[in-house]
Amino acid sequence: MQTNDSVIIQNTIAFVQDTLKNAEGGHDWWHIYRVHVNAKRIAANENVNGLVVELAALLHDISDSKFNGGNETLGAEIARDFLTNQKLDSQTIEHVVQIINHISFKGGKESRTFHSKEFDVVQDADRLDAIGAIGIARTFNYGGFKGNEIYNPNVPPNLNMTKEEYKKGGQPSLNHFYEKLLLLKDLMNTKTGADLAAQRHAFMELYLTQFFEEVGDR
Repeated sequence: MQTNDSVIIQNTIAFVQDTLKNAEGGHDWWHIYRVHVNAKRIAANENVNGLVVELAALLHDISDSKFNGGNETLGAEIARDFLTNQKLDSQTIEHVVQIINHISFKGGKESRTFHSKEFDVVQDADRLDAIGAIGIARTFNYGGFKGNEIYNPNVPPNLNMTKEEYKKGGQPSLNHFYEKLLLLKDLMNTKTGADLAAQRHAFMELYLTQFFEEVGDR
């Protein structure tokens, strides 16, 4: 990576840390940090543009629609303005913006309309942080933040929810395992991502076995 690229990365880190300093615990700087680490780990085994990968990983949740009134384009707009001020070339900016615009799960039912190897890496990195031990912690942290029940056997998971239903939320936190987390292993784009996801998926299955044993529901 060139010296100027390193400066841009450091500037981006500082910008994200400041912007997300009061963010909800599952979508704060430390989420971004972990995704950034995951992305670099996966990218090491892929033929990709490292600068695009790092910038997209760092900026992918700069304004999550769950916390800005549902605006799904604001994050990309903020990222574009920031990168433009960094004097980055327009092609790189557009690539990062497209990754940010398309990375979200959104219920997992939408057809993919944007393709790049860099996108594959960053999406895998983000999805890895949604599963395993971290994913479990984030799920219950966000559920508590929204005031959702931990578990309610009378409210089964909705396995066919629309994008609108997914965004609305409000379901017991445990349902999220079946509506999203347990689906991610088979949605990974890269071999490295898939290998890491398999390990984390197995941990979630072990957790759920213990959970249901403790509540006496299975």
